[in-house]
Amino acid sequence: MNILTKFHGEQEINRENIITFPSGIPGFLDEKEFYIIPLEGTDLFVLQSVKTTEVAFIVTDPFVLFPQYEFDLPEEALEKLEIQLDKDVAIFSILTVREPFEETTANLQAPLVINQMKKLGKQVILNQTPYRTKHKIMTPQEKGER
Repeated sequence: MNILTKFHGEQEINRENIITFPSGIPGFLDEKEFYIIPLEGTDLFVLQSVKTTEVAFIVTDPFVLFPQYEFDLPEEALEKLEIQLDKDVAIFSILTVREPFEETTANLQAPLVINQMKKLGKQVILNQTPYRTKHKIMTPQEKGER
């Protein structure tokens, strides 16, 4: 099937790879179906709504940027996503892209959790955590190294 995307124009996608967010994403509760499109040459992806062209999020694997990132999934999320095995889970963080790019932040307080086998997703809001919605993706030391 073909969909119109925010950043890549018309794209052919495999219906089997559509991820369903039964509860939507906070702020976008009517958006239930998304598709992940890799941004070539980067560790970034686009989480594109299948229904609404303008609804697309730049996301990344938070463990690439923040190796010490860790959290326990609430039991309710495990049940809703029908998660049986750790290896079936993919985690993404939504980025707020800024100019210059070094000012970009990652939302570590509300990761996107996806059951890759069942193609089910949910944005999980972590409570009682040191993580915030805006973690700079580059420390001052990294800016100098890159």
